[in-house]
Amino acid sequence: MNGRSNPLSFEIKNANLPLVTVGVKSLDLVQLTADLQTRFGDSPDFFDNDPSLIDIQATEGTLDLGGLLQLLRRYHLNPVALKAGNPAHEAAASLAGLFITGEARVLPAAAATEVVREVIREVEVLREVAGAGQSALVVDKPLRSGQQVYARGRDLVVMAMVNPGAEVMADGHIHVYAPLRGKAIAGAKGDTGARIFAASLEAELLSIAGVYRTSDTPLPKDVAGKPAQVSLVDDKLVMRAL
Repeated sequence: MNGRSNPLSFEIKNANLPLVTVGVKSLDLVQLTADLQTRFGDSPDFFDNDPSLIDIQATEGTLDLGGLLQLLRRYHLNPVALKAGNPAHEAAASLAGLFITGEARVLPAAAATEVVREVIREVEVLREVAGAGQSALVVDKPLRSGQQVYARGRDLVVMAMVNPGAEVMADGHIHVYAPLRGKAIAGAKGDTGARIFAASLEAELLSIAGVYRTSDTPLPKDVAGKPAQVSLVDDKLVMRAL
């Protein structure tokens, strides 16, 4: 009998997997280690074993792939693919079990219910959505330039100034009971109902669920330097005085 009455025990479908793209500009692991420590040293759990694409197209020199993979995994990244353009590098990646890719398609920011675009220091990151529900993380010290605080899965309350160059990020709301002069990213994993509250709104960057606004666009006069809240309405950031 050629036919089969029972359904197959598997099925195959196309799938889009959000990836963190790590654009490596230097193969000097000493320098890369120092830069990663500077960027993520205060937030060792920033990544959560996120699948990642390593882009080394802009690099020259000898690739220590094993050392590079070990370094990225130390920061809870899970390399699964390589974009190189160098046959020797691609061969090494294949032996290491990585997928070789040419061009990676970035998912549209409009799909905020599926992925979130986090804009931090000109780095774009795609992540899976997760809900918030834990108690708030409270920070009672001023944040200096280069410092970053991330409230994973909850709100963030900052009782002191967020200086220019500092970053505050939360999966829920952000409350800053002092001047907010750095970068504030609320709803970091796609919560469109998240809000940003500041005693004095002077931010370099504001972002909610992937929709962002930088200081290149001046704040409205009725909220600049004043108590204000920021919310997301129809995919636009709306600022209102408190």
